[in-house]
Amino acid sequence: MSGNSNDGYAEGGFYKTSSYDEMIGADGSVSPAYALYEKWLKTQPPEILEQRNKQADVLFRRMGITFAVYGEQTGVERLIPFDPIPRVLANAEWERLNVGICQRVKALNRFLQDVYTTRDILRAGVVPQDLILQNTEYTAEVEGFTPPNGVHTHISGIDIVRVSPDRFYVLEDNLRCPSGVSYMLEDREVMMRLFPDLFKTYNVLPVNHYPRELKRTLESSAPDGVENPRCVLFTPGIYNSAYFEHAFLASEMGIELVTGQDLFVDSDDCVYMRTVEGPEKVDVIYRRIDDKFLDPEVFRKDSLLGCAGLYRAAMKKNVTLVNAIGNGVCDDKSVYPYVPQMIEFYLGEKPILSNVPTYTLAKPDDCKYVLEHLSELVVKETHGSGGYGMLIGPKASKADLDLFREKIKANPDHYIAQPTLALSSSPTLQAEGVAPRHVDLRPFALMRNPDEVVLVPGALTRVALREGSLVVNSSQGGGTKDTWVLGA
Repeated sequence: MSGNSNDGYAEGGFYKTSSYDEMIGADGSVSPAYALYEKWLKTQPPEILEQRNKQADVLFRRMGITFAVYGEQTGVERLIPFDPIPRVLANAEWERLNVGICQRVKALNRFLQDVYTTRDILRAGVVPQDLILQNTEYTAEVEGFTPPNGVHTHISGIDIVRVSPDRFYVLEDNLRCPSGVSYMLEDREVMMRLFPDLFKTYNVLPVNHYPRELKRTLESSAPDGVENPRCVLFTPGIYNSAYFEHAFLASEMGIELVTGQDLFVDSDDCVYMRTVEGPEKVDVIYRRIDDKFLDPEVFRKDSLLGCAGLYRAAMKKNVTLVNAIGNGVCDDKSVYPYVPQMIEFYLGEKPILSNVPTYTLAKPDDCKYVLEHLSELVVKETHGSGGYGMLIGPKASKADLDLFREKIKANPDHYIAQPTLALSSSPTLQAEGVAPRHVDLRPFALMRNPDEVVLVPGALTRVALREGSLVVNSSQGGGTKDTWVLGA
């Protein structure tokens, strides 16, 4: 097995690293979590990973796992790049993440309930009032509304990065329609087919029960008095970039996959699904469609994706929307810096997981500093996603720096900035052999009630396949790998 041609070899026969690597230490030693994997890999013929990688490609093509690439040709669909080397987390590492994510999601849910009702945190001055009430993602239409069970954040995707053995940071919170869990599940399925001997050796905790846990979460959110709730998954349709995931999850849960044309709201303000046997009442809608397209009566009048009257039915608690309307104000990047304060305000606890240090450019002092140190920082749009609208200062050209400098001066409140973190790397198959590539982690949290959050022991690991790149988004050339959480 060859190492990275640019990094040379460590004593163990793999690569050397200049930053923290989750498998190989600076002295060439192998981390305990990867010990069995390294031992296995040394017994395999050099070409084994490449062979299995080609087999994985065939499997993904058969499964039809694709995503849309925006900004290229219209309608381009690609297989998401897959790496056959797992990312391995020790049980103690996962447990710390688990507890920290549960804490964070509980606080975020309470924040959403608060800002749309009593606004205690705003009146206390912990979070600036204008930041929330003047935020374009604040949804005045749900003021005073409490969803069934008091849950706004039924499904959360929390993006985590690692910079050392003991230091994890939360990079961002995804609380609207977080995607990617299908890749977590399918990556595991493919790995179990390709490397059955490894799963006999390793005590890898399962993730295949996620659809069951998700369905339980949907059912627990049903309106009061509904004993056997009918749940559906509401998709924008086949042209959506995540349509594969929508169809996959609906199938795995055994619930109907519907579009706006399949639903209607009757005179009783209840939602019904059109079937060949006549209308059937719907109690819970797992919607994978943004707020603004949900209901043309209330939001975008030109939406052909939504269902007229859906907002009215939800406000009368005749149907539950998962996730709730209005969550965008909570995962807005300008609100992100205040999450540690939310945890202390609502839970009376110190945050277990830290935020990345963040400059809020709406603050004049922060803006001045960022403009003076633009080449050293990462700048993000507060409403951006998918790796778009982002500047990585150390990698940027002078022209890009100048462009962003003018953008920031024109609309400083549209941006935040963060230091460039030395993200952890993980062994990844490249043309030249096994080489380190930067990774992040998106665990998926399920909330049944404001005090109960559940995670399956696994996550979506995204990997930056280009050498030195810190951008892991699939839309920007990143890939995925299976995440193994080891049993205790």
